[in-house]
This record gives sequence, structure tokens and C-alpha cells, in this order.
Amino acid sequence: MGSSPDQMQFFSVLLKLMGARSTIEVGVFTGYSLLSTALALPAGGKVVAIDVSRECYELGRPVIEAAGVAHKVDFREGDGLAVLDGMLCEDGGARAGAFDFAYADADKLQYAGYHERLLRLVRVGGVIAYDNTLWGGSVVMPRDMPGSSDYDRLVRDSFLRFNAAVAADDRVEACILPIADGVTLCRRVK
Repeated sequence: MGSSPDQMQFFSVLLKLMGARSTIEVGVFTGYSLLSTALALPAGGKVVAIDVSRECYELGRPVIEAAGVAHKVDFREGDGLAVLDGMLCEDGGARAGAFDFAYADADKLQYAGYHERLLRLVRVGGVIAYDNTLWGGSVVMPRDMPGSSDYDRLVRDSFLRFNAAVAADDRVEACILPIADGVTLCRRVK
């Protein structure tokens, strides 16, 4: 369930190219992508890390501490949508447009909801990345492919809708990269 090393190396370079200082990660798991992000940020950079499981985050936290980047992490336990909604209300809405980059790798059926909230939190010119958007290649295969589970078909259908919606969204420039299990990058233009 962790992110792939090639994907994290790409994100690290992207964050540095962008000069990112403030990021959001929805879905932390044991913290590999969080560690990669924190290492790529400058000394004063911050990453808001959101996950439903503090227990999973705690498994990776010692590595984040050993790397000397724990001070960059603001971990928030809870449902991604609820935490993002809370962030939009913080400081009278001052967090809107305050982030340079966001990465979503959590509940796949909630990506459309993450997108709407992250668009409000990420600045114009900032980037939002969504993981697993090719879902094992199933988005280009027949829905009733042998061996696919009901859950896989549900997620596949959700990603087909999500990918089409992002492609038609004039608030972003988007592309799907065929690394790992597919990464959709959206540069906010409006």
C-alpha cells in the first residue's frame, strides 16, 4: 500500500522545482511518502499529514524523527474530507490558497470530494497529485474483466468518472502519468 520509490523521487524533484514550502498529504499510511515530502521541503517547510489511523502513522514516525524532519509534520487524525473541511474553516478561512502542493492517496471513492476541497486550499499555480488513478490498468479494460472483484469494479468506475471530471475541469491543467499505479497531476490555473 505504500507509494513507489520512483514516484517519490519524482515528487521530491517536483517539490524542489516548485519551491514548495507548504503541502498537504491526504492518506499517510506508515509515512513513506510523508518522509519523502518532508525531506524535499526547505527547513521552514510544513506538511499537513492526514490519516484515519494514528497507529499506522506511529509505525513510521521513528523513521521521520531519525531523518530529522519531524518538526515539519503536522499530523491530523481523521477522515480526509472532514479534516480538509476543518482546515478550510481555520483562522477564518485564511488557509484557502495557502498550500503549494497536495497529494491524495486515501479513500479512492472520495477523490472527487478531495479535489473540490484541495482546489480551495492549494494556491493558483500549485499542484495536486492523485495516486492510483489507473487502478492496475482497469480503467482501460472491460468492466467485467475476469478476476476483478466487486470493489475493484467500484473503484474502477469511480476513477473513470474522476479522471473524466478532472480532464474537463477548467480550473486545472491535468495529466496522468503512467508511473506506479498512475498519478494524476493537476496544476491549479483558476
